[in-house]
Amino acid sequence: MRSFSPEYLRRTREGLWDRSRAALAELSLPDRERVLDAGAGTGEFARVLAAETPAEVVCLDADADLLEVARERTGFEVVAGDATRPPFGADDFDLVACQALLVNLSEPAAALDAFADRSSDLVAAAEPDNADVSVESTLDSEVDLERRARAAYIEGVETDVAMGSRLESLFRDAGLEAVRSRRHYHRKVIEPPYDRTSLSAAARKASGAGLADHETELRRVLSADEYDALRGEWREMGRAVVDAMREGTYRRVEVVPFDVVVGRVTDG
Repeated sequence: MRSFSPEYLRRTREGLWDRSRAALAELSLPDRERVLDAGAGTGEFARVLAAETPAEVVCLDADADLLEVARERTGFEVVAGDATRPPFGADDFDLVACQALLVNLSEPAAALDAFADRSSDLVAAAEPDNADVSVESTLDSEVDLERRARAAYIEGVETDVAMGSRLESLFRDAGLEAVRSRRHYHRKVIEPPYDRTSLSAAARKASGAGLADHETELRRVLSADEYDALRGEWREMGRAVVDAMREGTYRRVEVVPFDVVVGRVTDG
C-alpha cells in the first residue's frame, strides 16, 4: 500500500465531485443505512458520500495520522485497519466504497473480496485511469514533459494505476453481480485570476517538488542522468509557468478520468 500526506490528498482530490455527482447514482446512496469508506485517508470521499446519504458513514484507513485528520474534519467514526482485512463482521454495511484505493494496492483483488464479505448489498470503487489523463497548456513544454513523466511513472510504479476496463473484471472475479461502470471526469483548470492553490502549484513546478513526489517510481525506469535531465527540464518549465502567470497569460486544463464501478453482492 502506497502512503500519502494529508496535503497531497487535499491537492489531488480538491474539486473532484464539485461539478457533478451523477456517476455516483448507481451507489444508491439515498437508500443506504451504513456505509464504509475503505482507504478513507483524510475523509475527502466520506464527506461526499455523507452529503448524499442519510446513512452512517464509517472511515477505514491503515494510516492513523490520516484518520486523525478525518476525525477532526468530519466527525465520523474512524477505524484503523487494512483494507484487505477490514476489522468488521460479514454484512456489517450495505455499501462498501473506496476512492483511488485499488490503484494503490498490490493486491486489489484481495480488497474486493473483503469488501464483498463486509457488505450485504453493494460494493463500489471510484478509481483514476492515469493512462488516460489529458493536459492542455499554453506552454507546449509542459504538455510534453507531463506526458513523458506520466509514462515513466506508470511504468515504474508497483501497482496498477491505470486499470481502466480491468476494474470491471476485478469486480466480476470477486463474485459481484450486475456490475455497472460510469466514467467521471475531474477537470482542473488554472487560469487568471490565479488563486493561492494555482500559485502554489506553479512554485512546486519551479522547485521540482512536484516531480520529486514521484522520484522513487521515476528512478525505477530512468537512469540517474535521465532523471536529473528530466528534473532540470521540469524546473525550467516551472519557471516559465511562473513568468507566464506574472504576465497573466498562463492557462492549463488537466482532465483525470475516474471509473466508478458498482457491483452487487451475490445471495448466499
